[in-house]
Amino acid sequence: MKSINRVSILGRVVADPELKATKSGKSVSSFAIATNNEWYDSEGEVKKSADFHRIVSWGKLAELCSRHLRKGSPVFVEGRLTNRSYEGSDKNTHYITEIVLNDLHLVPFERSNQTADARSIAEEPVEASKEEAKELVAA
Repeated sequence: MKSINRVSILGRVVADPELKATKSGKSVSSFAIATNNEWYDSEGEVKKSADFHRIVSWGKLAELCSRHLRKGSPVFVEGRLTNRSYEGSDKNTHYITEIVLNDLHLVPFERSNQTADARSIAEEPVEASKEEAKELVAA
């Protein structure tokens, strides 16, 4: 049986991508994307929230992300989920789930070229707090 590990997200970039290089010189970029959620509670009031997704890209794709993405940019990404752990400055082991980027699609700002879902994201960007953005990028 073949396994499938694929994620597609349409959202907005939370903070400018951070471009680094590994010891071997390979480019790696990390950034976060916010996706909006909207629903009605039992009293019929609209409730809103956001989810934040950590994205990692490698090589030429990392360089493209660094050059073309900025905080607030609408973007559609496709990739695979991965889990890893690292030892933090507090000497504790931390676990993180990331999306390793396979494909990047820049979303135009023109409303006429967007679907209804893309239009709602473009009209109401949700930003992470400074603490959330630092945590997403630093990990």
